[in-house]
Amino acid sequence: MIGRLNHVAIAVPDLEAAAAQYRMTLGADVGAPQDEPDHGVTVVFITLPNTKIELLYPLGENSPIQGFLDKNPAGGIHHICYEVEDILAARDKLKSEGARVLGTGEPKIGAHGKPVLFLHPKDFNGCLVELEQV
Repeated sequence: MIGRLNHVAIAVPDLEAAAAQYRMTLGADVGAPQDEPDHGVTVVFITLPNTKIELLYPLGENSPIQGFLDKNPAGGIHHICYEVEDILAARDKLKSEGARVLGTGEPKIGAHGKPVLFLHPKDFNGCLVELEQV
């Protein structure tokens, strides 16, 4: 059901410094920051030959990333994102297998302008999983 790895998301306490580190130290192709108010984050995508890294920074007081950074002040891996062809079919199959879909269970539009869902980390070995329809 899952396709290729779309991205690994890393929550960071300083978005500008993290982007500069990837750009200057690692020589990566670093995009511009983009606010995603529906998800409470500002993101920067780093394009690699085989996938992307998504840097996450809190946007607003109710950002879910702030809670993560409160527990992990230096930042860290927040989630991994896999591609799926049909997000509703994937959701229904996962739910029938006992996996928990976070939120209402209805896809939201993600940072790439495509439908996304998140799966409960307790159902996936402690890892928050994002599914993105391609």
